[in-house]
Amino acid sequence: MKSAVETLSPTRAKLTVEVPFEELKPSLDAAYKQIAQQINVPGFRRGKVPPAVIDRQIGRGAVLDQAINDVVPQKYMEALQANDLTPLAQPEIEVTKFEDHDGLEFTAEVDVKPEIVLPSYDGIEAQVDDIVLSDEDVEEQVQALRERFATLIDVERPAADGDFVVMDLVATKDGEPVPGAEVAGMSYRVGRGGMLDGLDEALVGLAAGDDTTFTSELVGGDLVGEQVDVRVSVSQVQEQELPELDDEFAQMASEFDTLDELTVDVRERLGRGKRLEQAAAARDAVLEALLEKVEIPLPETVVTDELNARRGNIEQQLAYAGISMEKYLEDEKQTQEEFEADLDRRVRDAVAAQFVLDEIAKREEFGIDQQELSEHMVRRAQQSGQDPQEFANHMFEHNHIPELVQEILRGKALARLVESAHVTDASGAVVELKNLRPDGTIGEPEPESATAEAEATEETEETEETGAEEPAQA
Repeated sequence: MKSAVETLSPTRAKLTVEVPFEELKPSLDAAYKQIAQQINVPGFRRGKVPPAVIDRQIGRGAVLDQAINDVVPQKYMEALQANDLTPLAQPEIEVTKFEDHDGLEFTAEVDVKPEIVLPSYDGIEAQVDDIVLSDEDVEEQVQALRERFATLIDVERPAADGDFVVMDLVATKDGEPVPGAEVAGMSYRVGRGGMLDGLDEALVGLAAGDDTTFTSELVGGDLVGEQVDVRVSVSQVQEQELPELDDEFAQMASEFDTLDELTVDVRERLGRGKRLEQAAAARDAVLEALLEKVEIPLPETVVTDELNARRGNIEQQLAYAGISMEKYLEDEKQTQEEFEADLDRRVRDAVAAQFVLDEIAKREEFGIDQQELSEHMVRRAQQSGQDPQEFANHMFEHNHIPELVQEILRGKALARLVESAHVTDASGAVVELKNLRPDGTIGEPEPESATAEAEATEETEETEETGAEEPAQA
């Protein structure tokens, strides 16, 4: 087989592949055997029909077509490897020449990973915001803990913002109930939002036994985006009764004996969480600083596919949350055009980052073992709420393992990049990243290497054996 590559753009290549007829023979023989198993010819057992008879009955052209369909994908993959190309999408293949007993020629146009010239990525400098932890943050967390242990007390008054109500709700369109748009006996906190526009305003002022009707727009179902009439009736109005903020509460809500100990623990946990947030910001800042140093051409088909996938994911999440795109844009104070521009920018940055991390992983010659792959699949399964074994089976059955391997390698490349970076906060303090643990604590520095330790030990032993001493320092 001969192959040549023509660079159409930094992210698209055209392969021209020539396959001698001799290399078609295995696929041609396999096609004859497969067809022999599928046809009935009087005088011959199934599977024992000679090629000459198949040529008369079916036609040699059909056999040749089947052989070509079998051999082209194989030779395409061989040509990619021979020319060191990494495809990013399905190719556009065209058979440009084929003659029986002569040979085959075909072309394949495909988006490919661009060549990237990496700058030095040791010691990249980046800056992040200071960790800010206020007394108000701690008080908010303690208050949330109090609310978890609060009790609900029925009250004989109209509902106010912050109260809980037990309600029935039904939406109708032209007087007919909307399927799936009704609830009964639901406990809901007035002012929480995220359900139906206008619901909180309608509930304020309703007492037990009261009902009202308001107009709203559905955010899911077959009538999404349409105006409906919503009737809501209240059977109970309840207010929260919070436990006293004292040592007794600390003992009830935690493993601590005093409120002071509980407050200190809350502050420490918040601090660890803030440290993790700062570390995530540092990773982003370091990667962004590297991306600014390198030119990365992006294949538009890959960008478009990723844009569509992310847009669809956002719309799905909003639908699950019962929020329309219009409401989301209003809350984010964005126009549709600003949303699309921001999404496009983030997708392009993400695709560029993947290319850079892949190149770093290749340069550093990172590898993975079976345990790393298994642990990664367990984490992915947990993140998506799936059974780990079912998730693993799905990944293997649908050939997604190479994608998981790439994710792991990119993670290693990012860790390599960040650990060698110099990151400071706005106050000028160095941000610890290398020894940061997943729980937000800072671990002890790891030994430099087993080799270094062995060398240090050997030097110590030699010194002890010879009785050598360090020269005195003036």
